[in-house]
Amino acid sequence: MKNSLRMFLLGCLLLVGAAAQAQNRFTGVVLDSLTKEPLAFASVFLANTTFGSSTSDQGKFEISRVPNGTYDMVCSYVGYRLSKQSVTMSGPSQQFTLLLSPVGNSLGEVVIKPEPNKPEEYKQFSDLFLGGSQFSEQCRVSNPEAVRVFFDEEDKQLRARAKEYLQVDNDALGYRLKYFGLEFSYDPEDGAVSYYGEPVFEEMKPKDEAQQKLWAANRLKAYNGSFMHFLRSVHRNRLRTENFMAQQIKVTVNKRFGQTDSLRQMLLERHPDGSDLTRAEKDSLRLWSRSGPVYATLNPAALPIDSIRQVSADGKRVFLRFSGELQVAYFGEAPDPRYKQAMSPLGPSRTPYPALRQVSRLRLNGRRAEIQADGSLLNPLAVSVGEYWGFEKIGEFLPFDYVPTTPAAPGRK
Repeated sequence: MKNSLRMFLLGCLLLVGAAAQAQNRFTGVVLDSLTKEPLAFASVFLANTTFGSSTSDQGKFEISRVPNGTYDMVCSYVGYRLSKQSVTMSGPSQQFTLLLSPVGNSLGEVVIKPEPNKPEEYKQFSDLFLGGSQFSEQCRVSNPEAVRVFFDEEDKQLRARAKEYLQVDNDALGYRLKYFGLEFSYDPEDGAVSYYGEPVFEEMKPKDEAQQKLWAANRLKAYNGSFMHFLRSVHRNRLRTENFMAQQIKVTVNKRFGQTDSLRQMLLERHPDGSDLTRAEKDSLRLWSRSGPVYATLNPAALPIDSIRQVSADGKRVFLRFSGELQVAYFGEAPDPRYKQAMSPLGPSRTPYPALRQVSRLRLNGRRAEIQADGSLLNPLAVSVGEYWGFEKIGEFLPFDYVPTTPAAPGRK
């Protein structure tokens, strides 16, 4: 009887929670900033989610069932500047008036069409943006003419920009992604790739039940071990339970690098073709080439959650906070077969770590970074990631309102 009563009360609480979320909605109207006339069929959406709407003939919109949290509300309309503002849902309903500014050409202004993208530059952008995983192979850009790809001679970087939006159909996950205001850059010197914008997700229609099940399985696979999964685990204080382990990386400046690099350069200048190098000189070059300006050492001990997670005094805000860099391992799932980089060691070889793992690097760009319950960062530029998380790109990209259909892999004992 007690168990039945407990289940009944739990069911009531879940129904109340679902009903409260159903009442959470953003409503409003989209107007021309000059004429104050309503704009019909404008797109209004919450960036990085599946929440969105189109305005009515009267320029009105409604976005329902929005979980509590902070979002970027974005409005797009052809011939107008993209509008973006930070909004916070705290329930039950909030109203907004969005004013869009036209981008019409001045009278007599000559419009110069950009040159077509060079095939080799567009391919390089596409490969870097979509990624190199098995899921990325199933992604395609449906409007390649919408992006301008060029090599910036001033800073020697490959750049790409989309005036409206770039559309990517992900046949592996069943999402259609529209990336508004895309700004992409790639630095060939250090291999750094960065891009930002205002993406919105749309559910694709499956051809049958089998494809729907495949999409659900692939989404779960993309989620497990992802950066979003990690941040949700930190926010909920479930790092170990969700199969993650964080370790401290100590980065030390190599004080001898300047001297050894000078010797290496001097030797190469004396023997430009390398044909007359002695065996001792070849050994020295090999040794100096392995020496870098910094070197990293790994503390094999797993960090306790309290050493990377900080909670505000009122208990309402959660932050990532740590010094230096972290190595983060996720156990229980093998890396993508296309990932060719060797997984970084986790510590002494005698330690019985699971063989299946994905290893990533994490660094704060400031003192701390605030995490939201959905696994997003209040400031996405507050962190930098590398190794496996750096490998995962558009092919594994999930909306922040994604909820796993089955529990994530069980934690280690």
